[in-house]
Amino acid sequence: MNILERILEKKRAEVTAGRNAVPLSAMTERAFAQPAARDWEAALRGGGCTALIAEVKRASPSKGLLNADFDPVNQARAYADYGASAISVLTERNFFLADPDDLSRIHDQVPVPVLRKDFLYDPWQIAESRAMGADAVLLIAAMLDTDALSELLSETERLGLGYLLEIHDEADLKKALAVPATVIGINNRNLATFEVSLETTRELASAVRAERPDTVIVSESGLFNAQDVAEVAGWGADAVLIGEALMTSADVPSRVRELSGVSRITR
Repeated sequence: MNILERILEKKRAEVTAGRNAVPLSAMTERAFAQPAARDWEAALRGGGCTALIAEVKRASPSKGLLNADFDPVNQARAYADYGASAISVLTERNFFLADPDDLSRIHDQVPVPVLRKDFLYDPWQIAESRAMGADAVLLIAAMLDTDALSELLSETERLGLGYLLEIHDEADLKKALAVPATVIGINNRNLATFEVSLETTRELASAVRAERPDTVIVSESGLFNAQDVAEVAGWGADAVLIGEALMTSADVPSRVRELSGVSRITR
């Protein structure tokens, strides 16, 4: 069983328990009771620099604990104050050691859109995400077939949520192009092995751009400095999602300024 399969095994048990405690109808009511979501897609399209989605996460399966002594809300505030266009918050408990309540606390304290980054496969989780205060959700093509992607995208639209549809290879690309996705993330990390290569963005961004010229492309994972950001921007990325380089930095404001100040490529 690879890492993604192990994560999903735990997640299915968690979602089953959640649905039993709060039925979909009740969770949907909670979702609709939230204020309107911030405009995720506009945040990634705006400005003359490559948009930075700065991530709050305690740990990862590949790197272990990233930062044992940090305040998630203060971390997110620093991201927003020094140039991040959006904040990504890990909410997966078992492998990323996350506290899902961090998302609502962060959303209350920052002015930019907040993405819930988790392993979502059920409409109940989409409603839960909006009820938590998320402005957008991550959808991972590797763990969803085309029908499931269509269903979850429809649910995000119904609830007024943005989304990041994540792909890693040609099979994922086919799924993304089969649905009306306008924000596509290219994960440079293989979720089965956790190996990373920025070449993944180079290989897939041109294919996305050829089929969907107006799509927002986000490069994810393996980005550590302005040179990395400039490289993926040159290959077609409009935005980058960066976590580890920020979570392990001794000077978060400086790193955010560095990573969010890379000129956007004109197309």
